[in-house]
Amino acid sequence: MPSDTPKGEAAVAYLLSRMLDTRGSAPAVIDEHGEATFDELNAAVNRIIHAGRASGLEVGDTIAVLCGNRRELVDVTLAAAHAGWVVVPVNWHWVADELHHVLTDSGAKALFVEAPFVATAANALGRDGAQACGLRVVIDAEEPSGRFEIDGVVFVPLTTWVASASSDEPDGQCTGGPMFYTSGTTGFPKGVRGSLNRTGEDIVLWELVAGSFVGMLGLPPAGVTLLDGPMYHSAQWVFAMFPLMSSGSTLVMRPRFEPAATLDAIDRHGVTNVHFVPTQFVRMLKLPDEVRNGFDGSSMTTVMHGAAPCPPEVKRSMLEWWGPVVSEYYGGTEGGFLTMITGAEWLERPGSLGRETPMAEVHVFSDDGERCAPGESGQIWFRSKVGADFEYHNDPDKTRAAHGPEGMGTLGDVGYLDDDGYLFMSDRKIDMIISGGVNIYPAEIEGVLVTHPAVADAAVYGIPDDEFGEQVMASVELVAGATGDGDLEESLIEHCRQHLAGYKVPRRLEVVDVLPRQPTGKLYKRLLRDPHWEGTGRTI
Repeated sequence: MPSDTPKGEAAVAYLLSRMLDTRGSAPAVIDEHGEATFDELNAAVNRIIHAGRASGLEVGDTIAVLCGNRRELVDVTLAAAHAGWVVVPVNWHWVADELHHVLTDSGAKALFVEAPFVATAANALGRDGAQACGLRVVIDAEEPSGRFEIDGVVFVPLTTWVASASSDEPDGQCTGGPMFYTSGTTGFPKGVRGSLNRTGEDIVLWELVAGSFVGMLGLPPAGVTLLDGPMYHSAQWVFAMFPLMSSGSTLVMRPRFEPAATLDAIDRHGVTNVHFVPTQFVRMLKLPDEVRNGFDGSSMTTVMHGAAPCPPEVKRSMLEWWGPVVSEYYGGTEGGFLTMITGAEWLERPGSLGRETPMAEVHVFSDDGERCAPGESGQIWFRSKVGADFEYHNDPDKTRAAHGPEGMGTLGDVGYLDDDGYLFMSDRKIDMIISGGVNIYPAEIEGVLVTHPAVADAAVYGIPDDEFGEQVMASVELVAGATGDGDLEESLIEHCRQHLAGYKVPRRLEVVDVLPRQPTGKLYKRLLRDPHWEGTGRTI
């Protein structure tokens, strides 16, 4: 851990130090509420570090942030990166049950929450087990008394909390970083521990990691990054924070994706780089011709997409519209960016996810542990070339299950490599739905459905959706005496809404006489799922 102030850099957080001489008055973060310069961002980060330390936060402690895309989310994130804290970006769709689990599981000692989500936070914090999260800071609230109480839970406004904190450079700066929670196959979300959330190491490490990423993508120095997806998603976090931290890119944050407004933001701010998921492509392609034709887009140098399979016809249409700036990657929170492919390469190999990046090895193994020949499908495995690895927080069984031959990790996908090392994905081995770039695990939804008094058994799976890629479908077996009618379906959907985030609630629901479950307990979901995919030309 560095103990001395970097030479010649007074009153700055280290990762911002290179920008202040030349870009101090330039916009660092722009959101719907205004903009902050690099000087202002630096001062805010320093105050949060000092206030956090005064409140008892130490290196290695965990904080959680329940907040939409706004400037304060960046402030807290950068403070954690300099102060050695683990920061958990919370999915703001989650209900109190899910938030309570994450706060308890992560051991968060502080929660920073945006005002619209305070009621959910108070519900979660008021339960046994979450009281250890003793510091509760509301990001965008004012209260003359400096504190307010909701359902017995006390919060303090951010402005009050940092009011007496210094903006001087904190000493002892060291690495902290995000721990993302991904939906778990056995119910509640699981935290991923890896290279992004190592604490207490030399702060220069962040400069090297972010710089390598920006260099790998060829992002322009002092460019303009558009964040048009939730920053609680690991890919959106990386694509937003790394250019800011490494090259002083201005970060434009939008609170929600709106296709026409997105095109306007790109032209208005001169956006150079952005990350999208395929669903966003679909929505922009469906805009009226006059809106699409009015889009310039000449400022863009890098448009990356991933997080879900992109239908070939959608990808081809985007390349025809925006040109070769559209590139794709394959990866995940556990392994980072594993493969990449440019638009020109994709046109030569439609459907490919590209070749391995300089940071990763990608291999394909059969179920018996043998390496697959080119063109032969098997499970996709990866290994970091820089010694990084991952584990699931508080879940050694899930960690072991995600590691296999030669210590490699897997995201549970099935595919093959061609003769030139280009990866093609053919299926997903794990029982997961990807809708609009968001991972949804059926077990969590099934666990909610079977608590309904009319349901004896439930199966949840993905079926085709032209816009989102997949949508959530549920088949339920009823208890004796229950009847499947419109009132029951409405009751089941409402039951799910009470216990699950909205994007997890089934969009379609059917009642079946008997689910195809064997005496061993194994459920053959393909018998339910496959008929919906017949004739679509794809299996995911």
